[in-house]
Amino acid sequence: MHKNRKLAVAIGAAVAPLLVITLPASPASAHGYVNSPPSRQAQCAAGTVSCGDIKYEPQSVEGPKGLRSCSGGNGRFAELDDDSKGWPVTPVSSSQSFQWRLTARHATSTWQYFVGGTKVAEFNDGGARPGETVTHQVNFGGISGHQKVLAVWNIADTPNAFYACIDIRIGN
Repeated sequence: MHKNRKLAVAIGAAVAPLLVITLPASPASAHGYVNSPPSRQAQCAAGTVSCGDIKYEPQSVEGPKGLRSCSGGNGRFAELDDDSKGWPVTPVSSSQSFQWRLTARHATSTWQYFVGGTKVAEFNDGGARPGETVTHQVNFGGISGHQKVLAVWNIADTPNAFYACIDIRIGN
């Protein structure tokens, strides 16, 4: 019986590293995207625009902090960076509410909004854990016409952020 126990331990020790190598990595614990006005990934999920994998996981556009791309640098979602794809444009006024839908909430440092590479708004959560939805009122000042807004959710305790682009027309 003692020999069988040693054999079982030896086999378990040999198999355990293989299990670690072959098991999929666990998904990130934080996910979210702008659903109003509809972001590009929200439009994909709704079937408004024909898209690839992003239609199944609009909340997963995650990448390192500091990027300025709609895809968050994620090659699987590169189509979000394609401005010629025919993204529907939402008419807005010079001040607009943006609502994030969070499928997994995570401590947040900041929420940022960019137009043409310029930061137009930032909201500091100081590490607080948000609710299932978060809404920000963004004032565009003198910006008008067709614009692409890059919304960024910076996570407090990881080096990553979540990204969403929203196509809007400000004013007439």
